[in-house]
Amino acid sequence: MAYTMTPTPAGPVGSQYCVCKVELSICGQNLLDRDVTSKSDPFCVLFMEVNGKWVELDRTETAVNNLNPAFAKKFIIDYHFEEVQKLKFALFDQDKSSTQLYEHDFLGEFSCTLGTIVSSKKITRTLLLGNGKPAGKGMITIAAQELSDNRVITLSMAGRKLDKKDLFGKSDPFLEFHKPGDDGKWMLVHRTEVIKYTLDPVWKPFTVPLVSLCDGDMEKLIKVTGSPLASTGQSPALLSHQGLSRVLQLELECINPKKQKKKKNYKNSGIIIVKSCKITRDFSFLDYILGGCQLMFTVGIDFTASNGNPQEPSSLHYINPLGTNEYLSAIWAVGQIIQDYDSDKMFPALGFGAQLPPDWKVSHEFAINFNPRNPFCSGVEGIVQAYSACLPHIRFYGPTNFSPIINHVARFAAQATQQETASQYFILLIITDGVISDMDETRHAVVQASKLPMSIIIVGVGNADFAAMEFLDGDSRVLHSYTGEEAVRDIVQFVPFRNFRNVPKETLAKAVLAELPQQVVQYFKHQNLPPINSEPA
Repeated sequence: MAYTMTPTPAGPVGSQYCVCKVELSICGQNLLDRDVTSKSDPFCVLFMEVNGKWVELDRTETAVNNLNPAFAKKFIIDYHFEEVQKLKFALFDQDKSSTQLYEHDFLGEFSCTLGTIVSSKKITRTLLLGNGKPAGKGMITIAAQELSDNRVITLSMAGRKLDKKDLFGKSDPFLEFHKPGDDGKWMLVHRTEVIKYTLDPVWKPFTVPLVSLCDGDMEKLIKVTGSPLASTGQSPALLSHQGLSRVLQLELECINPKKQKKKKNYKNSGIIIVKSCKITRDFSFLDYILGGCQLMFTVGIDFTASNGNPQEPSSLHYINPLGTNEYLSAIWAVGQIIQDYDSDKMFPALGFGAQLPPDWKVSHEFAINFNPRNPFCSGVEGIVQAYSACLPHIRFYGPTNFSPIINHVARFAAQATQQETASQYFILLIITDGVISDMDETRHAVVQASKLPMSIIIVGVGNADFAAMEFLDGDSRVLHSYTGEEAVRDIVQFVPFRNFRNVPKETLAKAVLAELPQQVVQYFKHQNLPPINSEPA
């Protein structure tokens, strides 16, 4: 999405890859009528591209005599952010009971990526025939929804006058929470820490997924046991909004069945206190995307002299007869994923380390389309075209300074924070061949950018020593500025292209984008920003 600066107003935790399930709902409008005596009986078939071939995944039911069907059957797909998942929706008029599609009349189809659907949440598109022409006035509407219960429950628990179990001293109490399993047996879902030598413990608050604690069912019975408890019994009020809203604290009697049988005047074995119970949503990356968050993509390209003369095959910028090089491969690998999450697909493309006409002064922050007021390129194809066109018109020079481009994107990211909504997250892809010349300034720029909705992806091309890049990638240590200030979070992902020369091109995208979803979620959670239009827990 194209972004512009506006005046500053005056005044004062998972899997390595983002994998979840998405449900797709399908509706058709104004479908072609292929039947002579009645209307078409449409059904929809979902295909996914696998190794260059369309593979059928599922089919809806048949909507009898209906040109505007809303199919009850939903398509459920595993969503992978770091992959281009190409889908095709084809509609047919059922004429026979055969499962062979060629036995049915074709009503039209629509192809797109899963990323396009989830980034828009709901799309309506024209159906096309095999020749690429519109299928009459036929349209298809596809709506996406994440299939997950992202609610979490935070409980603060204490005990009072618990039974003394140790012979010569007080007990070491802890709690265990159980839910009923499918086999009728109780299943342990959480155990608190042990508190030594007390009959009046106060346990640390803990948070667990609501699905783990009670399968997401607010009325499901939960059993609490532990030492020195026998059982607090079973109380649905523990997880009931209605029950908790009526009391500031909920007290549960601990009952020891053996003592209860032996002692006539037995009352209880102490009290377990639910000091507080809070249910919130643990939002996922897809929650933010479905909520309308746009990923703002910028490319920074290294044009320093160490890359070599682009006219010579030995140069890293040499475009081979197949029309590519390592710079272009990196742009395609990242750009083809990110572009689905930007509504207007207008991307700034910047260069650094080159001398520019007409005065041949070196620049570390220039638009590769030579239009500083409008550095935006239309889609990944536009970036590739601008890159190829600029090569003959610049002189490779140096040094290799990262900080100007990082600060450039950071200014826009800082502007976005004034909206106080989870609407924009900025991604800077830097492609470089060598050692950073302005390491102190770059470290400082990264530390400052870690406070902003921004991530930096660095792809190292060629065979240089990239130890400095590994230093910026804070996977194993916290990055510090030259002033000593720590990065708030790790926002840099570095990968050397040479590790991916002989593997499928999709592998590079997975490695480069592996950390991005968690970085997006981590930032918005730290700022207490829920997805736009998110539902309360």
